[in-house]
Amino acid sequence: MAAAGGRGNGSRARSLLLTVLGEYVAPSRTSTWTGTLVEALGTVGVREKAARQVLLRSATDGWLVGERHGRRVRFSLSPQTQDLLADGARRIYSFGAGRVDWDGQWLVVVASVPEEQRHLRHRLRTGLAWAGFGPLGQGVWVCPDAGREEEARRVVESLGDAVQATSFVGPHARVGDESALVARAWNLPELERRYDAFLAEFGRLRPEGDEEVFRAQTRLVHAWRSFPFLDPGLPDSLLPATWPGRRARELFLRRHDEWAPGARSWFQATEARSTA
Repeated sequence: MAAAGGRGNGSRARSLLLTVLGEYVAPSRTSTWTGTLVEALGTVGVREKAARQVLLRSATDGWLVGERHGRRVRFSLSPQTQDLLADGARRIYSFGAGRVDWDGQWLVVVASVPEEQRHLRHRLRTGLAWAGFGPLGQGVWVCPDAGREEEARRVVESLGDAVQATSFVGPHARVGDESALVARAWNLPELERRYDAFLAEFGRLRPEGDEEVFRAQTRLVHAWRSFPFLDPGLPDSLLPATWPGRRARELFLRRHDEWAPGARSWFQATEARSTA
């Protein structure tokens, strides 16, 4: 994999750090040596300088809490990061199960953001996408899961009084076509292409040795993490019969279980070397 560097790759390094923290640090709720995290990131293609920079930025931003031991530092997760990663883990490991008992109810959120508040617009878009909403334009968002209303409320309220919103729940009526609504709100052909690529990459991957297994497991989780942002978890009745998301979920769970022992073993051994 290409080494990280530059602004775009800096974002990639931080995203990979979140994957490493969520998969190997958050479950144990313990602190970790800088050297362990630097080596772990290096294994998935992040140069040492970029890894140390992203650790420093993460500590400055309050994601991590550093504790100095002589010339070395151990990092632990801040309470906010621990909660963020726990919520993310629940989502990515339960995601993609499919819904066969949909009641036909749509949740519609209409939100108004001042034109000059572009950062709030970005946060609204990111938060609602994570909650499974698709945009129809002009501040209208739809989700086929009325149970996501509380998530939508938290997203809107977190943005303050500058964002005004209202919501409705109900079935699709006779004006327009439900399949056209789905096509407008979500790019299913692109999502299908991504699932096919995921299946092709991790279906044929056969790592040998704990370091290769760690690299494969980290790449697997990192790739799967993106799907809850892209895939709203549509009911089966709104998806093609050959939808690859189902097979991708089965592969993810199977590979994750298969690779977890070796990946954890490598991370623990690396932490032991850093401690010595």
